[in-house]
Amino acid sequence: MIPLTLAEVARAVGGSTHDIPDSDVEVTGPVVKDSREVVPGALFVAFAGERVDGHEYAAGAVADGAVAVLAARPVGVPAIVVDDVQTALGALAQYVLGRLGTTVVALTGSAGKTSTKDLIAQLLEKVAPTVWTPGSLNNEIGLPLTALRADRDTRHLVLEMGARGIGHIRYLTGLTPPRIGLVLNVGSAHIGEFGGREQIAQAKGELVEALPAAADGGIAVLNADDPLVSAMRLRTKARVVFFGESAEADVRAENVRLNDRGQASFSLRTPTGCADVTLRLYGEHHVSNALAAAAVACELGMPVGEIASALSVAGSLSHWRMEVTERPDGVTVVNDAYNANPESMRAALRALAAMGRPAQARGGRTWAVLGMMAELGEQSLTEHDAVGRLAVRLNVSKLVAVGGVEAAWLQMGAYNEGSWGEESVHVSDAEAAIDLLRSEVRAGDVVLVKASRSVGLEAVALALIEAVPGGRDGFGGTAHEGAAR
Repeated sequence: MIPLTLAEVARAVGGSTHDIPDSDVEVTGPVVKDSREVVPGALFVAFAGERVDGHEYAAGAVADGAVAVLAARPVGVPAIVVDDVQTALGALAQYVLGRLGTTVVALTGSAGKTSTKDLIAQLLEKVAPTVWTPGSLNNEIGLPLTALRADRDTRHLVLEMGARGIGHIRYLTGLTPPRIGLVLNVGSAHIGEFGGREQIAQAKGELVEALPAAADGGIAVLNADDPLVSAMRLRTKARVVFFGESAEADVRAENVRLNDRGQASFSLRTPTGCADVTLRLYGEHHVSNALAAAAVACELGMPVGEIASALSVAGSLSHWRMEVTERPDGVTVVNDAYNANPESMRAALRALAAMGRPAQARGGRTWAVLGMMAELGEQSLTEHDAVGRLAVRLNVSKLVAVGGVEAAWLQMGAYNEGSWGEESVHVSDAEAAIDLLRSEVRAGDVVLVKASRSVGLEAVALALIEAVPGGRDGFGGTAHEGAAR
C-alpha cells in the first residue's frame, strides 16, 4: 500500500482515532486481517467473526509491529474506530486506488476465474509490475485487501470478482473501478442461490455495466462462444473484444489438439498476428481461459509472440486446481479439489479421459474420486446424476462417489449408465475413499479428485501423494510445491 498517515486513513474511512498519540504516524506495511501476517508498519483489520473476534488479537498485532487497528470499538491500543469494518476496508481500497494510476482488470464467470486470473497475472507481470488476487479471495473482504497491496509502482491490478447474488459485482466494481472487464462464461455455479442461468448472467453482466465508455478507454472482453456472455455487448458502453473458438472472435484458437498428457496446443490468432501455443496446464478447457488472458494482454499492448511464449510456460498460481503429481511408482494424482460446479466437473472429467487414454492403453486405469457440487438447488439431483453418467460415457474406469445423498446421486447416475454396475462405488467419507484407493490403486493409474470445497476431498489427494515419498509433480517440482509463488 502507499504510505498513509493514520489521520489520512481515518478520513478515508470516516473513522475516529482512539489511543493514537501521534496521528501523523504512517502505515507503511500491508493491510491484513490475520494477526499472524502482521509485520512492522502494518494496519491490522479486526473482523468479528462467528468463531473468532479479531478485536481480541489487537494488542498482539500492535506488539508485533502494527501501527494501528481498524476496529469496530476501542481496543486499548492505537485504533481507528468505524461503524462497520467491512465498509471501511472497502472505502480505504477505493481511496488508495483513486491516488494511483493503476489499470484495473476485473474478471468474473461461473468457472475458470482463478485459473484465468493466474494466466493474466503471469502475462502482465512480464510487461510491468502487477498485483493480482491470491487464490480465490474475490469477495467484499478479499478484493479490497488485494487492491491495498498495490503501490505507486503497480501498473496492473488483476482482480477476480465473485458473486452470490444480484448487486454483488456492482458493489465490488464500486470499490475498485475497472477499465477492462472480462466475463468468461455463465454456468450453473450457485444456481440454487440465483434461481437460474438468466439471473446469473444478470449478475455477471454488472461488470461490463461498470466499465468506462469506449472513448474513455473502457474495454469489455467477452466470450464469443457463450450466448449469454456475448449478449452482454448490449449492456456496456465500453469497446467490446470477443475471444473464443468461433470465427467471430477477435482473439481465437485454431487447430486445437491435445497431447497424451491432456495438454492443449493451438494457433493463437489476434488482430495483430498469430503464434503457436502449447499449454502446460491440463485439460482442453484451459484453451478458453488462455484466449481470455491473451485478449486482455493484447489490449494492453503485449505482442502476440510474447503472449504465446508466456502462455506456453505459465502454470497455476493457486493450489488444488488440476495439480498433477506423478508418483515414483507410476500413479498420477490430479488434485482439482478446491471447488466444483457442473461445468468444471465436466471439464475435469474430460481432462481425466484425455490423460488416461495412454495409461489405459498400457493397462492402467482412470479413477474419478468425486464429491458433492454445492448450491445447485432444485437442479442438484439432475446435475449429479448427469456427471455420474458422463464419467461412464468417457470410459472412466471407476467412479468413487464420496459423501452423502449428492454422492449417492453421482453413483446412481454412473450405475444406471453403466453396463453391469462395476464402474462405480459409493463410500461414506474421505477416509473410506483413502482406504479404498490405497488398497486398489496400482502403477499406471490416473486418479482425479474433485468436489466442492466444503467436502474437503483434498485430503484424499494429499494422502495418495504422501503414500509414496518423493513424488514429483507434473511441473518438475516436489508434490508439495504446487505452483504457488
